[in-house]
Amino acid sequence: MEERRHVGRVTFDTKSVIVVCDTQEKIAATVINSSPLGMAVSIPEDAPDIVGKDIIIVAETMIMYADVVRKEKREDGSILIGISAKKFTDDVLEYLFQKIALEEEES
Repeated sequence: MEERRHVGRVTFDTKSVIVVCDTQEKIAATVINSSPLGMAVSIPEDAPDIVGKDIIIVAETMIMYADVVRKEKREDGSILIGISAKKFTDDVLEYLFQKIALEEEES
């Protein structure tokens, strides 16, 4: 039987924050488009090279754990990265919940 569903990307122009998992570094970014399987994201030209890194991206109503799989320089000097979604691991979920709990306690 032929698969009829197609998972396409949709425009999702929104500010976001990327957290690099191994360094905890935060990068301000802008999501360009999104699908359940990945995103295209614009980051500043002075951002560190994160190709091949595990990241967590928080964008408006979405949190995604992902690998950065490619990058290309844009005409305006920014960098466009492609990210591929990963299943959340227990360690990543624990990190997220600890950060959420700490921020609620501080509020």
